[in-house]
Amino acid sequence: MSDPQNILGTRDASFLLGKCTSGTPDKATSTAKDGWMQRVTENIDNLSQNYHDGDVDQLYLRLQKIGIAALDAFLQSNVTGPPLHWKSAECIFPSHIANNPEELRSIRRALIQDLSVDGEAVYQIIPNIELFCLAKCVLNHPASVAPKSAPDYVDGCWARVTVNFWHQKLLTENASSLQQIIYEDLDHLEQHLRNHSAKEDASRLVQKATIHTQHGFDQKAREYLQRATEITGLDFVLTGRLGKRTKFQENEISQLVVLAKSADAKTLGTTPAPTNSIDEISPDVNKVAFTPDELNLNDDTLLESIAFSETKVNFPSANESNISRSLATVDPSNQPNLQPLDSIILLSYASSITNTSPSDGLTREETLPYATRVLHDKCTNWQVYTQALLVRSRIEGYRSRTIERGVLQLQALVDQVIVETTPNPSANTSALQSIQVQEDAGTSSFLPRPKPSESAPAKERLAYIHQLASPTRWELEAELASRWVSLGGLRTALEIYERLQMWAEVALCWAANDREDKAKRILHQQLYTTKTTEEFQQPRTSVGDEEVSVKDLTVERTPLPADAPRLFCILGDLKKSPSMYEKAWEVSSHRYARAQRSLGKYFFSQGDLQRADDAYAKSLRVNALSHSTWFSLGCVRLQSENWAGAVDAFGRAIQIEDKDAESWSNMAAALIQLPADANSNGADANRQSPNNDPVAADGDDEDISSKPKTDPQKRIRSAFVALKRAAALKRESYRIWQNLLNVAVKLSPPPYSDIVIAQRRLIDLRSNIEGEKCIDVEVMEGLLAHIIAVSPSSRSPSENEDPGKIDSNGNTSTTGPRLGFGNMLITLIQQKINPLITTSRRLHLLVAKLSLHLQLPAAALEAYEKAWRCTLNTAGWEDGTDEEAETKWKHVVDATLELVDAYESLGERIKEGGNERDLVEKGWRFKGRSAVRGVLGRGKEVWQESEGFERLQWRLKDLKGVFSTQDTNPGALRSNAAFNGLSTDLLKLPLESLIGGNLGTGSVGNGQSGGSNGGRTSCGMLRRFCTLAGGDGTCNDGDSLRGGGGGARDGGAKKYVGSSVLDGASVGSGWELNEVDAEEKACACMLVGRRSLQVEAELALSLCSGSAGKVEVGGGCGETFRELQMMAPASFYLLMEAAIHSETMRAQAVFASNSGKMLD
Repeated sequence: MSDPQNILGTRDASFLLGKCTSGTPDKATSTAKDGWMQRVTENIDNLSQNYHDGDVDQLYLRLQKIGIAALDAFLQSNVTGPPLHWKSAECIFPSHIANNPEELRSIRRALIQDLSVDGEAVYQIIPNIELFCLAKCVLNHPASVAPKSAPDYVDGCWARVTVNFWHQKLLTENASSLQQIIYEDLDHLEQHLRNHSAKEDASRLVQKATIHTQHGFDQKAREYLQRATEITGLDFVLTGRLGKRTKFQENEISQLVVLAKSADAKTLGTTPAPTNSIDEISPDVNKVAFTPDELNLNDDTLLESIAFSETKVNFPSANESNISRSLATVDPSNQPNLQPLDSIILLSYASSITNTSPSDGLTREETLPYATRVLHDKCTNWQVYTQALLVRSRIEGYRSRTIERGVLQLQALVDQVIVETTPNPSANTSALQSIQVQEDAGTSSFLPRPKPSESAPAKERLAYIHQLASPTRWELEAELASRWVSLGGLRTALEIYERLQMWAEVALCWAANDREDKAKRILHQQLYTTKTTEEFQQPRTSVGDEEVSVKDLTVERTPLPADAPRLFCILGDLKKSPSMYEKAWEVSSHRYARAQRSLGKYFFSQGDLQRADDAYAKSLRVNALSHSTWFSLGCVRLQSENWAGAVDAFGRAIQIEDKDAESWSNMAAALIQLPADANSNGADANRQSPNNDPVAADGDDEDISSKPKTDPQKRIRSAFVALKRAAALKRESYRIWQNLLNVAVKLSPPPYSDIVIAQRRLIDLRSNIEGEKCIDVEVMEGLLAHIIAVSPSSRSPSENEDPGKIDSNGNTSTTGPRLGFGNMLITLIQQKINPLITTSRRLHLLVAKLSLHLQLPAAALEAYEKAWRCTLNTAGWEDGTDEEAETKWKHVVDATLELVDAYESLGERIKEGGNERDLVEKGWRFKGRSAVRGVLGRGKEVWQESEGFERLQWRLKDLKGVFSTQDTNPGALRSNAAFNGLSTDLLKLPLESLIGGNLGTGSVGNGQSGGSNGGRTSCGMLRRFCTLAGGDGTCNDGDSLRGGGGGARDGGAKKYVGSSVLDGASVGSGWELNEVDAEEKACACMLVGRRSLQVEAELALSLCSGSAGKVEVGGGCGETFRELQMMAPASFYLLMEAAIHSETMRAQAVFASNSGKMLD
């Protein structure tokens, strides 16, 4: 490797540095002070003019060589080591400046000030900063880049990207203007390579990934890492192998491990060498290399490394199909050495995992195997091995049994870098470099200075420095101080920060420990002074022991420190003073974006939304790629109900970081609130941005009136898509799942499967906290009603068939297994909802309806009993007289009558899976009477005169079989039981379950019901589903129901009101139909038997449509239809069920739930 000192001592370099020009020392000093970098740029212009046309091709090569030499020397002295054996000041500056400590310090301070970008400053005491400034000037000059047609054009562009990237790393935060320059060069390189059909070097692809990681674009970084992996031929996989982690572990369990293997040299030809240093190297993976010291764990429980099983397993198995053949035979305890670039790729993957995943134990467990795999190779590159130790120490710093080694390993790395980058004091006594300030402060090291034979050479350390982007020595020390703060070592952390003169961190450290007064004093000392003499103009280099009052520090320093904008903002945070933020904005020449971000946050906390909006907009004009600022702006606009602006802000945030669940969720909330005529579609919604938007939207002048009308549900669908994305990214947020459920039910047609998934997830997340309250009862009732409406049958599912033969869109499937939405809903209700129910009657009824639909009578009756108990245990209905108590009493009455009807209908049915004698409830009549008596006894004192009390008394007599003429009077029946809002919940019962056996001879008239012959005649059933004849309450002899026969009865059921005559009609297999009471428009029909579904469907449809032929209804059909639905819902449902289950016809509407909802 060529010595940078020799390159920087050439004639061209001397000309650029002004050493060949004549002038007095005073003039040279003035030039150095006032725009030294500008003077170097002018010298490059003059040098290019002196070259003839034929020598121009040699100029950019010489300039690149000078710039790269200066950059390598700077990185060697601040990042990698070993120390420079020459003085950079003597090589860069004239002798009268290099030998004058005060003049040298002044020039370096000016150079550091010149490196500030957008208000972001670099570290204040960077050693050998003149080397980086020279590289910055030379490599950013157009003369150092070959013409685009030249083959060396790419090298010049890469050199410029590299120096600008390191400039970005030196800043406190990323500067948007510098980021824009970097990515413009990257885009030019992409286009140039595409036009010339050239393949990129793998090392440059890794360097691109590092640049993307630095700017937060981890997804792009992974894409480039994948491309680099394909070029290098690296084969790796994160998998599991049996092994032991502790010393006392007896059974082997699966341990995470990275299996990796580099491609053979014969396969690739030659290993691609990096082009960042002056001379290329060709590493040998089998050569013993010098590596930093690795500390042992020395734990009494954990092993030093995982002891993997020695049992050989034939891989890949069915569950490990992603493992290639080359890795199938790799022993995880003895893996082959990797090429250095392949090791860097693994470490880069680990960094991308850390940046894109939550900072928790799972992420650290996933990242650690990558670093462990690299550390397995003792023959790797020095700097690569150092980076792997750093990655491992960061992970181990959060585990109780490894935290000690994590901190000590980080301390050892800091000591190593300090030793390796600190020149020998005896060799640098005349230069008074800034690093001596730290040495005088008492920097200690656990490690002795290594001998030259024990240390890697500079060319090996610099070989992959741009791909690794290793931290500088002061960044490592600051990270160590931060680690001590997290462990409670405040004093140690403060000593490090003060030695580094990082006053902002010192102030923050004191403020975090409730010493805001001292933090304010430190910041004031850096920004203000008590005197105006020259000796007090510069910031202090130590805290000092004297207590200086903040009130005495009133004179602003001139000039202010380079990081003054940041210091003003921190001072504003401590004082909660917006004037400090405005001062930071002014001193940065309106380029420090954080100042406006802090102002926006302050105004938002004060409720001044308009000024907060303006502040965030100004910040985004400086840095339009700040995801957090776009998100904050969106939140402000949500609060101010600027829905269109909020959609635009969150859309921009998503464009920058598409894995931010909060941005997706908030954008959905804004989309829901947009006006119906808004032109919205996801992140591009309403591109007509407000006037204060940082970036004007395209197409603002487009004629909106000429656009076609959009789907009225377009914004709801966009919100639904956004919420699905948010839920996928943040599955543990119950608020996102709740919003997803609320939005999904607004869609038409609703996404049934997504609704079920959202409700299930809500139960998983909130059931332990909220119990049954986390269930949306109305939504579940609607879903179940839809299942019942479109289900082809009500029979119980067979052993090999799932219930709910409905697809994910809620449509009926006629072939194949019962999968999809129906099965999901049934599983949700049976396995998730049912165990949660405690006090909700509606949820118990939900379970009952599902059980009836699945023909599980025992389960249905149990659910009805639980629903009744829930209603009965409601407080306030026994002793209250107000309106609320009356409402509760009505609910108790309805629930009791509902339970009795369930006993009567389900009690004598056969249990699921039982024989003919195994009935659901043999003593149903006794239980029904007991329930009614109990409610009558508890409500007698308050509700004896109420209508509900009379209904319960009638039902009790019905169960006893004792009736009087008054009881059976049609008017009394209509007022007491059958037609006065009595809502039986036997809606889902099939007809054959309601009309059991073979009805014997009997007649209906004058309140009497005939006996049974060969089967039971259910008086309650006839009273509920057959209204008695109107008028005088009598029926002719032809009105009797008789078994056998098969033909239509003569005479029929005569009706004495209007002109309507309803005749009995045959419904097949000897069963007859009686239809009465059309006058009262409570047209209740009893469909006896269920032998012919087609005929029953035709009768039901005739009743709905009023068509002639089967049944004619006098008066308006629609009104009769609604009246029947309201007054006799059970009969109405039976009619609709018959029509729904017909193979040839469909009803136009079905009863959805007790609340009277209708589904089309």
